[in-house]
Amino acid sequence: MRIAVLDDEPAARAYVTQTLIEAGHFAYEFPNARTLITKLRQDTFDLVILDWNMPDKSGPEIISWMRENMDKPIPSLLLTNRNSDEDIVAGLNAGADDYVIKPVQPTVLLARIAAVHRRTGPREAVAANESYGPYTLHPARQTISVEDENIVLTAKEFELAATLFRNMHRPLSRSYLLEIVWGRNPDLPTRTLDAHISRIRAKLGLRPERGFRLIPVYSYGYRLEALEPETE
Repeated sequence: MRIAVLDDEPAARAYVTQTLIEAGHFAYEFPNARTLITKLRQDTFDLVILDWNMPDKSGPEIISWMRENMDKPIPSLLLTNRNSDEDIVAGLNAGADDYVIKPVQPTVLLARIAAVHRRTGPREAVAANESYGPYTLHPARQTISVEDENIVLTAKEFELAATLFRNMHRPLSRSYLLEIVWGRNPDLPTRTLDAHISRIRAKLGLRPERGFRLIPVYSYGYRLEALEPETE
């Protein structure tokens, strides 16, 4: 998962970030709400971890901002010293998907993250085949068939296509797609993603006649859409 971590205490923020990285996640630190909100307008995350008590905007206030300003609010997890029933209910009623009481225990944090992702995240990669209209993904052998015709894809083309299908209708930033598919690779040419998008669009025939459309999102990234069938 790609996770944003907001906490104004550097040591606490670094501790959570290191826990996430060691568990295999991509983690990004933010010291204040202003920088986080700026980034949320530009990039894609699977989860935001928010310290409840922030000097400029509280965790629940950021959740409210996401609900008001984003087409699809990002799942959120609150970190808090508050442990009364009233406080926990208030945080959940504000829209948080879960919470963790400080001091943070790594095993608890990772378990809560996994639970939130199961409830709110895109479809996980599985061994079984996945069907999307006329398209069938075969994860075990990393191929895609279209109406029983097997399409030859490279490993990266399959991973990119699978990420788009599993996040249907969700705008995905360029940096999100690059990191999820290629990892953190600063030497990657900037046009690599565009070239792969062009190839999977052509190879899979992602066009309205087949019920799908792969479109660029201006100054952001790409989105795969499933189209509603036309009615007579």
